Amino acid sequence: MRFKVDYKSIKLRLWIYFVLFAALLMGILWFLQIFFLSTYYQEMKINETLRIAGAIVEKYGQDGLFDEIAYVMRRNDMYIQIEAHIDDAYFTLYSPYYNEGAADDGGESNANPVPFPVYSSEIQAIREQLMTHDSRDATRFMSNPMRDSRMLAYCTYLDRTQGQEVLLYIFSPLYPVESTIEILAGQLRYITVISLILACLLSFYISHIVTKPLTNITKSAAQLAEGRYGVAFEGGHYSEIIKLSDTLNYTSQELARADNMQKDLIANVSHDLRTPLTMVKSYAEMIRDLSGDDPPKRNEHLRVIIDEADRLNLLVSDLLELSQMQSGRQTLSFKSFSMRGTIENLLQSYRIFAEREKFELSFHANGDGVVAGDEGKIKQVLSNLITNAIKFSGDKRLVEIELSETNDAVRCSVRDHGRGIQKRDLKNIWRRYYKASGNYLRSAEGTGLGLSIVKEILTLHNAEFGVNSEPGKGSTFWFEIANAEPGD
Repeated sequence: MRFKVDYKSIKLRLWIYFVLFAALLMGILWFLQIFFLSTYYQEMKINETLRIAGAIVEKYGQDGLFDEIAYVMRRNDMYIQIEAHIDDAYFTLYSPYYNEGAADDGGESNANPVPFPVYSSEIQAIREQLMTHDSRDATRFMSNPMRDSRMLAYCTYLDRTQGQEVLLYIFSPLYPVESTIEILAGQLRYITVISLILACLLSFYISHIVTKPLTNITKSAAQLAEGRYGVAFEGGHYSEIIKLSDTLNYTSQELARADNMQKDLIANVSHDLRTPLTMVKSYAEMIRDLSGDDPPKRNEHLRVIIDEADRLNLLVSDLLELSQMQSGRQTLSFKSFSMRGTIENLLQSYRIFAEREKFELSFHANGDGVVAGDEGKIKQVLSNLITNAIKFSGDKRLVEIELSETNDAVRCSVRDHGRGIQKRDLKNIWRRYYKASGNYLRSAEGTGLGLSIVKEILTLHNAEFGVNSEPGKGSTFWFEIANAEPGD
């Protein structure tokens, strides 16, 4: 079996990125320590010498200067000398190899001092550099006569008056850094190897921890694709992956519910189709075998066939309309119209039915309620809601329609006085063929799709809608549509 490397794998790429990052850090460390150590060391020595020279210049002429210089020399391994230039002659004012006490006392021993013999040529060279360039100070690197190495020579003025100059000399040895570099290189070899090994192990562990929940989610997603909607997604310990798993869990639940709804829909549609088809077949057989020559019975049987055919036509029409609205294929014809006039015209068709069935239809309006929408579809919404209210109005047999208008919207509500709806069923009554705990059951006259159609039409109108209900006190279905803008 051939081993195939997935170069797009997050685990592999995380591992490579960590290792490359560690290698980059080691490379930078090598580069700085090996190639820039000598330069950095020299810059450090120059800055240190300038700092010490500045401190001596500030303290020049104060008591305890020579004691401070002696302390600085011992601490920093430097040679410091002060000399005076008077009438083309140079006199040493301070040197660690002279009797400092005699100089401080002003005795004869320091009246005609002799320069330190070892640094005489170096002092002369740095002095000439200072005088030649006529600058405030001079710095140069030169060979150290005391050691087989180089040193930093620095010279500056402590005092410049007419006919007299006081010069400060500082000599700081530069120790060879080659041996230090070799030591660092040896240490860096071990550090590099250890760091890369740790980076490999740590990156492998981190990449495994990061990708493990993603791998589990992928496996669960594969099961979900096979139709196992109850599968659970585990998110691990990271917020982004936890959110992803929560979203997929919600998706799994919604797919399971959609699958159940689809099965219920198929079962209900099959039942609704089978019942009238059975009736049509049975009565057609009765006409053929029994009532073909009996006009009254034949007409009665034909009426049943026609009624069942109408029911089939209504069911198919509702299914087609709902499908078109949900798929976005049905377009609406928007125009301004009076909601009050639409309701009044609609109620005219219910008057005969209300009188025959002893129903009372009450309508109260506050304004004309001019809105922009598809008047035919809104009329269908009202018709479904009123028909629904009549079916479940209860013994009181009263349906109340109210229309109110505000500055922003027109609100229409349809209220019945029936048994009401349980709280747990309120959010589900808009679903196709939903049966609500014995309260809102599909009747033989309906298709079970009325409220679903209402929901889709109102959604296409960007309308707010809902239902308020309490068991035993009836239900109020309502919707709000924005007022028509002037000129709509």
